[in-house]
Amino acid sequence: MSRNEFAQVKRIVVKIGSSLLTKGGLGLDKTAITAWVQQMADLRQQGIDVVLVSSGSVAEGMSRLGLKVRPKTLHELQAAAAVGQMGLVRVFDDNFRQHGLHAAQVLLTHDDLSDRQRYLNARSTLLTLLNFGVVPVINENDTVATEEIRFGDNDTLAALVANLVEADLLIILTDQQGLFTGDPSVYPDAQLIPEISANDDRLDGMAGDSRSGLGRGGMATKVRAARLAARSGAATVVAPGAAAEVIRLVIAGDVIGTHFVPDVEPLLARKRWLAGQLQVKGQLVLDAGAVKVLKSDGKSLLAVGVKSVAGQFERGELVSCFDDSGLEVARGLINYGKADALRIAGKSSAEFEKILGYADDEELIHRDNMVLI
Repeated sequence: MSRNEFAQVKRIVVKIGSSLLTKGGLGLDKTAITAWVQQMADLRQQGIDVVLVSSGSVAEGMSRLGLKVRPKTLHELQAAAAVGQMGLVRVFDDNFRQHGLHAAQVLLTHDDLSDRQRYLNARSTLLTLLNFGVVPVINENDTVATEEIRFGDNDTLAALVANLVEADLLIILTDQQGLFTGDPSVYPDAQLIPEISANDDRLDGMAGDSRSGLGRGGMATKVRAARLAARSGAATVVAPGAAAEVIRLVIAGDVIGTHFVPDVEPLLARKRWLAGQLQVKGQLVLDAGAVKVLKSDGKSLLAVGVKSVAGQFERGELVSCFDDSGLEVARGLINYGKADALRIAGKSSAEFEKILGYADDEELIHRDNMVLI
């Protein structure tokens, strides 16, 4: 995706770093937040879905608790995050409401996106919020995360969220101008890189770690995030958050910050992920009508078209779909575990509540989570 194509994006993820949000650790910068929210609200008015990944809970907690140095122990970090999260939520909610928009707080851990069932649950919730016109405000769940399940930085979290919601563009706002050929504080002649492939081998030697002491990231984590976002075909722009109208400038295609170009289109990237990186846990045999709908019309798989169910799988795991002759026609993430899939196979979605005692997804496999073989 070139910068000229940014004006046509349908869904973006915006990540704002701790040092920007908290004026270098002096408390939430409400003036800057108001400006960023104004720009995001304008995008919503244009029909663009916006997901915000906000750092700053620990930094805001440090400010409220009078701490001058970022805590080292996990329980102190969690306590600071719990205090700071209150301020973050309130200021974003107040600002979005000024534009007639609702914000929703979503706290995630690595487990939520590595476990297939919880991944699908998180995806469904976020997409539903976007359908309602809500702006999800996402942060790592620092108050319960342990060292084993921490994302480690919100740049990585933002990239995983971009994958999760199939965003077209990830914008990472930072206190730097973008990626330089070397650390500008060490190499005065270092040059800003306006555009580079997300998989360029030279990136590792150009990126450095955080110097602010407020966040866990640095340019190195932003490069890793750009590479991760590129796996699902999303472009990434790392831009100076303090620049006036920075989000608008990025969307308008202005040359600001560094544009990390993905080397694969979004649909192809998702097909590669579904087709090759997950283990198939179950098998569905479809009737001729369902096979035709999948292959010719590109629609979702409904339970009514399923003749038999085999394997051991839970909601969100990968299953293969076969025709009567045993030919695999598709595979995808299933919305129901085996026990429930057996009960609703061959049934209309209108019967789900009566059969299962609840009514969730109408589709057995949504077309967005399916790839034809």
